Amino acid sequence: MKYTTEITVDLPRDEFIKKLDNPENMKHWQRGLVSYEQLSGTPGEEGARMNLKYKMGKRELEMVETIIKRNLPEEFHVTYDAKGVHNIQKNYFKEEDGKTRWISESEFQFSSLGMKLMAFLMPGAFKKQSMKYAVDFKNFAEKGISVLDDQ
Repeated sequence: MKYTTEITVDLPRDEFIKKLDNPENMKHWQRGLVSYEQLSGTPGEEGARMNLKYKMGKRELEMVETIIKRNLPEEFHVTYDAKGVHNIQKNYFKEEDGKTRWISESEFQFSSLGMKLMAFLMPGAFKKQSMKYAVDFKNFAEKGISVLDDQ
């Protein structure tokens, strides 16, 4: 399953990248993030691996992020691996009149029957979740609004 999301953030690209590239900021725009832990490599660099833990309602989710390409400020590509799911995310950042257009291409590969079924029955849920993170990042980056304020 593949899809693309796009959002424009009212910040110059260098400021946008500073906020996006700081792992301490993730808790402000990644709703449900409980913790992150560097597993290997140099944080933020190609090949670096980080374990991410989320709590969504009563469900707990754990995944490993691997940076596969870091060519900032133009692009940043990562993979996310969780039980039954491999997600490849290619992020592109375009400077446009002092704003930043964030284009994110997502590809999900499912290995478990349950996840394949969920993707088949609710494909829009994945794109909706990706857009939610993008909107939450936009609110944090532009206005300093943290998802932690909702808890």
